[in-house]
Amino acid sequence: MILDLDGVVYRGRQALPGAAEFLAWLRDREIPFAFVTNNSTRTPGQYVDHLAALGIAAEEGQVVTSALCAAELLRQWGLRGRVLVVGGDGLREAVQQAGYVLADDPDVAAVVVGLDTDLTYARLRTACSAVRRGARFVATNLDANLPVEGELWPGAGAIVAAIRTATGREPVAVGKPERYPFEAALRRLGTHPEETLMVGDQIATDVVGAARLGIRTVLVLTGVASEDEVEDAAVRPEWVARDLADLLQQLRRAV
Repeated sequence: MILDLDGVVYRGRQALPGAAEFLAWLRDREIPFAFVTNNSTRTPGQYVDHLAALGIAAEEGQVVTSALCAAELLRQWGLRGRVLVVGGDGLREAVQQAGYVLADDPDVAAVVVGLDTDLTYARLRTACSAVRRGARFVATNLDANLPVEGELWPGAGAIVAAIRTATGREPVAVGKPERYPFEAALRRLGTHPEETLMVGDQIATDVVGAARLGIRTVLVLTGVASEDEVEDAAVRPEWVARDLADLLQQLRRAV
């Protein structure tokens, strides 16, 4: 099973209903699970610590972030040279662990952009200059907004849009709904798409992306999507649940 984090397991510093019980049920039944998130600001270790503070046990190997997917793509390209990162600790660490030296000037081989809550105009200007000079342009995700404790903050997609607008260049995006994070999760789980369930809170990223690979889908209504959106969606989830507590009840009845 693959689960999104924000809007599914927790919202900010609060665990969502049924999250701890649902994951305990998976462990009891020895059902392997992994977390997949478009948020590149945290490292896998930081996500594990955050979950632990909410009473949820997890291991770093169970966490797939868009930052890890971006770093892996650079490796797959065989990219040589320094990298300019617009993003937080999670993205910077992932790129460094992939063997790249981080730079703060426009003379780089790639610009990798994620959510950067400390973004400055100077850094945005440098990123645009690097992309205009021919640096590869990678986006961790194109999410316009980030749901945080009842609010919608500007997401990584808003920063990516600024660079795209200023340079006229299109990025290669690696986050959901692209295949990269789902494939990474399947490799870690050792399961095939048709025997795997994706639990998410957004139709455009979680449901659409998983369905493209043949992964079965569940939408929970604790995050971004509403029941009205399900009715109007071109790609619909197989199941809809109020939250993980409701999903657990549905699964218990089905087995």
